Amino acid sequence: MMTIIERLKMILERVKLSPGGFAEQIGVAPATISHILNGRNKYPSAEVLLRLHDTYPDIDLNWLLTGDGMMVKDNPDSLFTGSLFDDNLLKPTKSTTVDENRKEIESDSPQKADNAIVKQEIIYKERPPRKIEEIRIFFDDGTYETFRPSK
Repeated sequence: MMTIIERLKMILERVKLSPGGFAEQIGVAPATISHILNGRNKYPSAEVLLRLHDTYPDIDLNWLLTGDGMMVKDNPDSLFTGSLFDDNLLKPTKSTTVDENRKEIESDSPQKADNAIVKQEIIYKERPPRKIEEIRIFFDDGTYETFRPSK
């Protein structure tokens, strides 16, 4: 019987992402995925599973949790829906036709850029001069020496 960690690795292979890229894609810390894949955490949290399911709705949640059924619902050839030109590939906001993307908009007059003046001010704060009070050197045998400047 395949473990949930093995099924998660299968998803990583399917979406062709590194663990760090996958973590970024679903919105969790890279260490979270790393801990799951390395066995530090036996099971992913409910939050990780829900974020994975929100990002990849084609992944069958029942398969991920139990191993029953198929990895991908409906269309096994694709995890992604929408167009390559959508702002968000995984959750497209609206579909546009080719003609809508090709329309040229005629402008009545040339648009001028806003010439706002940007003022930048740099403030240097004077610090009192610092003096070295002591230097410690640590040796590999566990000892150390302290040096203090003579006053």
